[in-house]
Amino acid sequence: MRTLNLGILAHVDAGKTSLTERLLFAAGVIDEIGSVDDGSTRTDSLALERERGITIKSAVVSFAVGGVTVNLIDTPGHPDFIAEVERALGVLDGAVLVVSAVEGVQPQTRVLMRTLRRLRIPTLVFVNKIDRAGARDDAVLKTMAERLTPSVVAMGAARDLGTRQAAFVPYGPDDPGFTGRVAEVLAEHDDAFLTAYVHDTRVPYGRLRDGLAEQTRRALAHPVFFGSAITGAGVDALTAGLTELLPTAGGDADGPVSGTVFKVERGPAGDKIAYVRMFSGTVRTRDTVRFGPGQARSARVTGISVFEEGSDVRRDAVGAGRIGRLWGLGEVRIGDSVGEPPPGPGRHFAPPSLETVVEPRRRADRPALHAALGRLAEQDPLIDLRQDDVRQEISVSLYGEVQKEVIQATLAEEFGLDVTFRETTTICVERPAGTGAAVEVMYQEPNPFLATVGLRVEPAPAGSGVAYRLEAELGSMPYAFMKVVEDTVRETLRQGLHGWEVVDCVVTLTHTGYAPRQSHAHATFDKSMSSTGADFRALTPLVLVEALRRAGTVVCEPMHRFRLEVPAELIGTVLPALTRLGAVPDRVEPSAVEGLIPAARVHGLEQRLPSLTSGEGILESSFDHYEPVRGTPPGRPRTDHNPLDRKEYLLHVQRRV
Repeated sequence: MRTLNLGILAHVDAGKTSLTERLLFAAGVIDEIGSVDDGSTRTDSLALERERGITIKSAVVSFAVGGVTVNLIDTPGHPDFIAEVERALGVLDGAVLVVSAVEGVQPQTRVLMRTLRRLRIPTLVFVNKIDRAGARDDAVLKTMAERLTPSVVAMGAARDLGTRQAAFVPYGPDDPGFTGRVAEVLAEHDDAFLTAYVHDTRVPYGRLRDGLAEQTRRALAHPVFFGSAITGAGVDALTAGLTELLPTAGGDADGPVSGTVFKVERGPAGDKIAYVRMFSGTVRTRDTVRFGPGQARSARVTGISVFEEGSDVRRDAVGAGRIGRLWGLGEVRIGDSVGEPPPGPGRHFAPPSLETVVEPRRRADRPALHAALGRLAEQDPLIDLRQDDVRQEISVSLYGEVQKEVIQATLAEEFGLDVTFRETTTICVERPAGTGAAVEVMYQEPNPFLATVGLRVEPAPAGSGVAYRLEAELGSMPYAFMKVVEDTVRETLRQGLHGWEVVDCVVTLTHTGYAPRQSHAHATFDKSMSSTGADFRALTPLVLVEALRRAGTVVCEPMHRFRLEVPAELIGTVLPALTRLGAVPDRVEPSAVEGLIPAARVHGLEQRLPSLTSGEGILESSFDHYEPVRGTPPGRPRTDHNPLDRKEYLLHVQRRV
């Protein structure tokens, strides 16, 4: 049986989880449709999800339709949990984007569609809630063409909008408006259809449907269905469209093992369970598989289950195209490759731009808090724990205030920990302002270590990350020491001159030197006469921060691109308020403003929006770029031994060397 790994994506409250329930009911997987309001849905299994009525963690369920096993991944809709969506995108064959017929295209809808198009993930659109008062069809379709993609194709019409009798009526070969629209969209990317369209030549209906399916699978066309997840209207047509219009999974089950871990959870006994999408090869029980960056770790698979008939079923193997749950990979982390890394892009969304310090109400709970946050970081690595041993503090990264509330509730319910949070702050980065170099040579003051290290730091284009290069010969010292220097450089760059991570730079190793392994006559190895990895690990931060001092760094804050829609008569009131918040409008329309705003001010704008716009403003924003901070750059407390203070740093590290 063929497999389709399908994602359901939407802005929060568009009806995504309700649609999942309806699809499972229609396929005969469940006997009764669960309710988000009642907390009885199949995919929202966490107590917190049931309590709040929102999806927090991605969930996988399956059903069969037309000879295809559909592994359906229900993803969060709230932007604070965009990391969960990101992890799901890398394992999808296709997607259904849910849009509300009442609210229309919402901010998160646009973010998701931009990403789906950029990654070329074949996508159908389901306009939900046609039975609700205020539901619209043509207006929503027009807005989607303007704000999501011009290549939308309505597959039918909605009837009796806004009533419980609302229904979806599919178009057929006798609907000239439909066939003309399909031909128009296909002509954008196919010369044969373009010729027929220009010459007004009638194209057989079967060929139009085949062309639409082919271009949908290439993510060039986006068929649109109307319906209601609550009443079931339009769901049969959407289900048929899944198998007709979306591609099924490929991959060679006999090829080399290649998969991606997109979710990690713990079983009742505390054992790790890895959710793996297999792109190639087959993993069997008792196989030893390699995983992680560079396939550096390995473990024996002790159990496997695959998704069939609505749930996961124990099996001896999981092959290409399938999603399996693997037991036994004790050190596995989200994002790890199993076997060879699969092709495709990595991160799709911007990293978190906020952080906060988590504090237990009882000092005695500090060790338990660190362990609990470590368990949460297994499920969401982007919370990026930062342990400050000097101040005995733990920081976490966040996408928004709702995520903070969820972490607090999770710690209370699952770990019995009562915690508070300090004020949320913005995560900045540092970029080198120029070029700086430094070198310290062994046996020469003030270098107390048996190591020679020289480094040069140079700025690199924005968004290029960190590049590490060798100017010294690779054979000038043992590879193990070379590797220690590179690893320590990358670790040290996590905290620059102002405490922020240093990005967009090139670090070059210019000088090396070491004392070969020596021993006294008829004696054992004497590390006081020979270089060790500890010498290079201790010296490298001193050299690197000195190079950074000479280069100088610029602290940059995250900037969001925003679009604010307001009644036309309020534009004159909104513009001065935006300016006071540090926003820079670059496009003003009769009823909308677009521009840039510091990420730190977005939450303030959201809070002021109802009073500014009489409750009628609609704001959407997403990370755009980093920009130098104006005025005094903010600092971040360091969590290392502070190589910026040489005397204090040496007091710490020389005790260990």
